[in-house]
Amino acid sequence: MSITFKSRATGKLIMLDAVARRVLEILGKDPEARTGILTAEQIPAAIAALQAAIRTDEERRAQSTREAGAAGDADPDATLRAEDVTLRQRTRPFIDMLERSLAERHEVVWGV
Repeated sequence: MSITFKSRATGKLIMLDAVARRVLEILGKDPEARTGILTAEQIPAAIAALQAAIRTDEERRAQSTREAGAAGDADPDATLRAEDVTLRQRTRPFIDMLERSLAERHEVVWGV
């Protein structure tokens, strides 16, 4: 399943359900609600929340790699293989959509 995000400033952005749900949780939106809106006024806080989550994710990854190396693992990156695509990579298109929408003062909607 997927969720489609839309803005008059950009084309549609289709995100797989698991990733979209995580993004919505980061934004403080109900991931169970299949429709929603981010107004232009809410977009700066949404971008900041996503960037904070990205920093946290990158710090967690770095810590995991350090711990694996300290434990003597032959391949310290092996613990991260299941998550080879980072949160930064997964959210970049959405952040681009938010930035363009903000610049043109358009809302971002999903599920409609």
